[in-house]
Amino acid sequence: MTDPIADLLTRIRNALMRSKETVNAPYSKLKHELAKLLVKEGFLHSVKKVKKDFDELEITLKYFKEEPVIKELVRESKPGLRKYLSYKEIKPHKGGLGLKILTTSKGLMTDREAIKKQLGGEVICRVF
Repeated sequence: MTDPIADLLTRIRNALMRSKETVNAPYSKLKHELAKLLVKEGFLHSVKKVKKDFDELEITLKYFKEEPVIKELVRESKPGLRKYLSYKEIKPHKGGLGLKILTTSKGLMTDREAIKKQLGGEVICRVF
């Protein structure tokens, strides 16, 4: 697998389209932190590490009135084309209703946190 983050986002999108309650994905620390950030921002219900034959993430999806909370989940920076932004270049996504997730020197954070802490970094994905 060349892009495990894109794989995680695709698994979440596919599960939302099929109205699944949970989705499993191979575990990595970065994917776990990304999912925890989405839980904290209210886009997912919960995430936990599950031990089976190998470590997995079990992500519980969130719905509101039987509609998925996540309308858009797009990978920004790809292995072939990385996208970096300084904190001055970060613009609100969908007028501030959505968010961008960045990897910074202080870890994963949302675009709002990065602007507040004056940190730039690689744009992982955008969510609405």
